[in-house]
Amino acid sequence: MSVKTIGGNLLFWKISGVFASILIILGIVFVMIASRFSKSYYMTAHQQLFGGIAQHLATFTQPIKNGRPDTTVTHDIIHSTMVANPSVEVYLLDTLGNITDYVVPEATVQINKVDMSKVREWLAAGVAKPLGDNPKHPGDASIFSVAPVLENGKKVGYVYAVLASQKQMEILATLTDDLNFRLAAYIFFAALLGVFVVGLLTFFLITDSICIITGVVKRFKDGDHSARVHGYAKGNLGVLTSTFNDMADVIVDNIEKITATDRLRQELIANVSHDLRTPLSIMQGYVETLMIKKETLSAPEKERYLSIVHEGARKLSGLVDQLFQYSKLEANVVAVQKEIFPLGELISDILSSYQLKAGERKIVLSLEAPPVLPPVFADIALTERVFQNLLDNAFKFTPDGGRITVSLTETGTGVRIRVADTGVGIAKAYQEQIFERYKQAELYPSGQKGTGLGLAIVRKILELHQTTIEVVSESGKGAAFEFVMHRS
Repeated sequence: MSVKTIGGNLLFWKISGVFASILIILGIVFVMIASRFSKSYYMTAHQQLFGGIAQHLATFTQPIKNGRPDTTVTHDIIHSTMVANPSVEVYLLDTLGNITDYVVPEATVQINKVDMSKVREWLAAGVAKPLGDNPKHPGDASIFSVAPVLENGKKVGYVYAVLASQKQMEILATLTDDLNFRLAAYIFFAALLGVFVVGLLTFFLITDSICIITGVVKRFKDGDHSARVHGYAKGNLGVLTSTFNDMADVIVDNIEKITATDRLRQELIANVSHDLRTPLSIMQGYVETLMIKKETLSAPEKERYLSIVHEGARKLSGLVDQLFQYSKLEANVVAVQKEIFPLGELISDILSSYQLKAGERKIVLSLEAPPVLPPVFADIALTERVFQNLLDNAFKFTPDGGRITVSLTETGTGVRIRVADTGVGIAKAYQEQIFERYKQAELYPSGQKGTGLGLAIVRKILELHQTTIEVVSESGKGAAFEFVMHRS
């Protein structure tokens, strides 16, 4: 049996069990209410049907003569009445409620007096009659009928008829039990049928929705990444579908990122292959020339050839170093070792190392900074790498005789750095792209080229220092890179 089948059956039985429990509970409550109301209905109906029996006996017979019960006459009449209607028990009362006569076995009569307040309430009531004492069962209130007995226009007693006898209550109890049993049986089977129908319908609706969602998930798995679930915005299925749709969007976004990364990796391989091939080819050519013509070349020629080979090796070393540095930054394995240091001194040392290169190309390299600056809290080695990459980038695109200026100004949070040059500048459309990896070769198709990793490394390092870099430039008017190094 599959997991889906087991899960479906379990869901079905859970739903069926819940509905069965609810319906059975409702059925029990219904039986209790029906039993209570059926008993109340019977007593009310009996009261209405036989409520006038006491008045009839008091009017058409003379059960009390000279203030005493006339047992010779009344016993026959009362006995006949009880034979005609066994549910009626007739008693004679004096004006205080004392029982003076009755036609029932004496041993079964438990009290000698009834509550006259109920008698007076009954006589004063309208349709809704109260319950009164049952002499045979003092603790059980019963429906009754009562009428005053008059002699010479004077009230001398009452005819008190209990309309629900012990036999009647036994029969009623038997009928009630039978009614309750039948009601319970009917409701039980009706509940089972209802649970089956409702559970089957609910299971169909739920599993049908799940099957639709499963179909969409299968389409997505088979490669249709545009597949989404629609039409279930509410309830648990709404949570499921929205979660799947969000997950699908994330997966598609990740796939696009992976695809873009793969494409950029291919571009990197192509760019690196080109950058590696050029100096390697040059180095290989001059090394082969030295090996072939080593006996005929003059000392100055050998020196020049070796200088070219050395420069190619230096470029290869720099390229490999950039690739290694960026890969570590991309993998988030660079540990930032922050410390407090004077930024001005570090930049002065870096600029000193570039002065020879600037002199060869007649580029003015200068530092503009106030005498006193607050120290910054950063990684010295990574900060040095940032300035080296920015200066290398400025030298690459600044023509001979140009100018490169590093400016430092104090801000509320640290020191603002600006590295400006008088080079070819950067068009606004490309200013954001220059910080993306491998993009430089595309932005300068006819000029200087590189792997485009230098500025990408700069941005990665500055992100590790919780700061950002901005570029201010126009095409043909030079470029300026600005960022802030924070205090401790």
